Amino acid sequence: MSKSVICDIDGVILHDNTLIPGADDFIHSMLERDISLVMLTNYPSQTEKDLQNRFASVGIIIPESCFFTSAMATAEFLKRQEGQKAYVIGEGALVHELYKAGFAITDINPDFVVVGETKNYNWNMIHTGARFVSEGARFIATNPDTHGPNMTPACGALCAPIERITGKKPFYVGKP
Repeated sequence: MSKSVICDIDGVILHDNTLIPGADDFIHSMLERDISLVMLTNYPSQTEKDLQNRFASVGIIIPESCFFTSAMATAEFLKRQEGQKAYVIGEGALVHELYKAGFAITDINPDFVVVGETKNYNWNMIHTGARFVSEGARFIATNPDTHGPNMTPACGALCAPIERITGKKPFYVGKP
């Protein structure tokens, strides 16, 4: 019988960028036994290569193919929807995944307003996103998390102003 393991990253394997005791033994055990390993994260701002580097910094080498992010899940979900244009509030990894999925990233008549996470959130993003949602763009978010480590605002918190302005809740793609 084939076995697979799906494992969250933050708070399970790593805390911030520190390895949780015993996590390295667990991961090495899975990789040595050729058990299919999928490392999940709701954090949409890192690519597979970024995550691979994050793990390498604590001494664990994991193939890029083992990582699956909420940005990747969002792009996969949107590929199955009608529309190919997105206004994005998020960073490079989310934009990268949407480009790979064939989307135009635009502030002209988008089909979707996609919110991930960014350290550069501002009034203009809130205003533009809310305007597009009120005009009929579908409101999509990478994950429902309200905050990350050290109370840093996460996707759910960034969606809140747009939701309050428009009265429309986003469709959250990432894990609860």
